[in-house]
This record gives sequence, structure tokens and C-alpha cells, in this order.
Amino acid sequence: MIFAANFKTNHTRKSTELYIEELNEKLGAKKPEDRVYLFPPATALDAYEGDFKVGTQNAYPAVNGAYTGEIGLEQLDEFDIRTILIGHSERREQLGESQENVAEKFAFFQEHDFEIIYCIGEPLHVREKGFEAVMQYLLAQFDGIDLNYDSLIVAYEPIWAIGTGRSATIEEISTTHRALKKAIADKPLLYGGSAKPANIKEIISIAGVDGVLVGSASLDAESFSEMILA
Repeated sequence: MIFAANFKTNHTRKSTELYIEELNEKLGAKKPEDRVYLFPPATALDAYEGDFKVGTQNAYPAVNGAYTGEIGLEQLDEFDIRTILIGHSERREQLGESQENVAEKFAFFQEHDFEIIYCIGEPLHVREKGFEAVMQYLLAQFDGIDLNYDSLIVAYEPIWAIGTGRSATIEEISTTHRALKKAIADKPLLYGGSAKPANIKEIISIAGVDGVLVGSASLDAESFSEMILA
């Protein structure tokens, strides 16, 4: 199983250090085959040590340059960071990243051999139109994306379940993951959307779920480690 923690705009460098110290005390009990990823905010990126990978929540598709407010490959290389989140719904919906922007970013970091967790998801109004509309919407988010890329992990996050406390039902997750697996073949497929200690066992027991991308429930090291060890 894969357990990925997306801190979003939470935690500082100091609190991230304390988080990792606490998490490391717990990870000795995890299954050897389970993989853990941490995505702290850009100001807390560093070359941390432990049984996990640190990735960046975002980066500009350039080595460096005149891109005010962005970080590029040069900054990530300083900490040997080779993992990135791309396509998260908050960047699509709130920050206006188009599919063209997302595909350009994907191609750049693919070229530089990054491990990519690629996020897709649908808003509530699409879900309410029925399953066919959902799949049409989700598959369109693969436009320009190389699904044969070896270092690709896909994360399905229904937008209406992110940070709302309402997870998709077992049937909704199962049906959607089963359909997505046909498109992405053997690539790992994570579920994200209000995953937490209370529902983690149910979620990871669903066929076609290879792990979780966790938001708010990952902000506390005790909570996240509880999910990993579940």
C-alpha cells in the first residue's frame, strides 16, 4: 500500500521536523512493502531522513528563471527531491491550472525522471449527472498525459469529498477505481478525499485501491501513522 500525506498550506519547517521525528518512531512497525510519501509546504522542503520519500506539492516546469513565486528543478535538486504532485484539484479549481498547463508540467518532470503522483477528480455537479458523465470528465484529465510512464502513480480524489468530511461510499470508490484501472492498467491507483483513521481499513480493503492520498488527517503524525499501521 501507498500512504501519501499532503500538508497543503500547513506546517512550518520546525513543525515538519517535529512531525518527522514523531513519525519515524512509528514507521519501524510498518509493513516493509508499504510506501510512505510526505508533501510538506515549499518552505519546509529539506533532505529529511526516514523510511519515506519527501516530494513537492508543486513546481514550475523549468530548471530556474524569471518565475516570481515559483520553485524549479534547481531548488528541488538541492534536497534531492524527485517526487511531485501534479494536477491536484485545488490547483485546477482555485489556481486556474488548465489541462494544457498540467500536461506541460507532467512532460517536464517526466523528462527529468521524477516520480509523479497525478491527481484527477470530479466536482459534485458532474457526479450528480451519473457515472458515464463522471468517467468522461475523469478520462479527459488524462489528455496529454503519458499513462505508460514507469514512475506514474494516479490519485483519484472526488472534489466533493476533499476536506468535507464526506468520503465517497465504498460502492462509489469501487466502481470508479474499477473503471479507471482499465485506463491506467498496472499503475498504482490511490484514493483521496476525507480518508482518515476511522475509515482507512474499509478504503484500503477495496479492490483496485492501492493506497491513499491524505489531506487533513495527515497533518497530525499520530493520526497519519495510525492509518499506515492499520
